[in-house]
Amino acid sequence: MSRIAKKPITVNDKIKVSLTPEKEGYLFKVVGPLGENSRFFKKDIKIEIDSEGVKLTPTKPELLEQKALWGTYAAHIKNMIEGVTVGFKKSLQIEGIGYKTQIAGNRMTWSLGFSHTIDVEVPKGLKATVEKNNVSITGVDKEAVGQFAAQIVAMKPPEPYKGKGIRYEGQHVRIKEGKKSVA
Repeated sequence: MSRIAKKPITVNDKIKVSLTPEKEGYLFKVVGPLGENSRFFKKDIKIEIDSEGVKLTPTKPELLEQKALWGTYAAHIKNMIEGVTVGFKKSLQIEGIGYKTQIAGNRMTWSLGFSHTIDVEVPKGLKATVEKNNVSITGVDKEAVGQFAAQIVAMKPPEPYKGKGIRYEGQHVRIKEGKKSVA
């Protein structure tokens, strides 16, 4: 049983939530000061909107899958509400001589020590900013912000000998000792 989903999810006055029934589930939409966010949910969990907020109840609470989805759906809805009110942000650091990026419109051009530059398009709904060796990715969808940040880090993850590469802000990279020469 989910402890998170037992309580109704409160919605303040700045936010509008709507629920549209569809063939195989619900389309849950949240509109707030920073933008809008929508997600499809299965009919396994009943979603109701009333004066207290958003209430979730499993249709068959004895099924393990529905118990698992109950808390997951509650977490998704809370993240959607947080995204349109506060937003989500991932900060990345670029370490290494000659490693840099530039933004032109919605395209990022990366120089990461390869023989060529890498062009990456910023997904719709996200905003990327560059300040010296720091890259900030912001948006209303937590999943999209995290996925885009992971794609950028995967282009050149930090290597363990000099620590060069792209890392999350605050990420600690253990530096290994190199080979010792025989003298």
